[in-house]
Amino acid sequence: MSALRPDLAIISEWIAPGSRILDLGCGDGTLLAHLHAERQVTGYGLEIKPKRIVSCLEKGVNVIQADLDKGLSDFKDQAFDYVLMSQTLQAVHYPDELLQEMLRVGREGIVTFPNFGNWRMRLYLGFNGRMPMSRTLPHTWYNTPNIHLCTVRDFEALCAERGIDILERHVTDQSMRDNLLMRRLPNLFGDVALYRIRKAGQ
Repeated sequence: MSALRPDLAIISEWIAPGSRILDLGCGDGTLLAHLHAERQVTGYGLEIKPKRIVSCLEKGVNVIQADLDKGLSDFKDQAFDYVLMSQTLQAVHYPDELLQEMLRVGREGIVTFPNFGNWRMRLYLGFNGRMPMSRTLPHTWYNTPNIHLCTVRDFEALCAERGIDILERHVTDQSMRDNLLMRRLPNLFGDVALYRIRKAGQ
């Protein structure tokens, strides 16, 4: 099996062997295929794009064509050990509602997103007066799939408002490396944020 993308490798380390997984916006199924082979997980991926669904099926991944903006009403409460959403939160219409749904159907959630509060983004917008582009946000403003960009602080404020506990946070640069500055000032220096979360009180 080919090497896993660095952010997906971090997610993989957070998954207990034998878990039941739901992967929202699972793409071509690479993460689920890896978790099945290396951690013996079971579960499903949800994906809307037909080409990616074909790629999932070619990898032997159980995949369901679904629009995440329509929610997760087909799944029972606590049906999964983990619900994953990698680089998808910023592309849905109601990210706050989807987070709540994740933690209804799963004991824990794992979420990753590009941090729009990074210093490069601030400088780009400040000096150029145009919407920033980067390796983590490579699209122009008029063709981007990202409709709800947020920062590390925004996400953590939302978690506090909605009664969501943050169990782990990992903030990295565009190459998925971290350093002391990112650990001390994640909102300013982090390019990509990864969170493991659960509903408060569980």
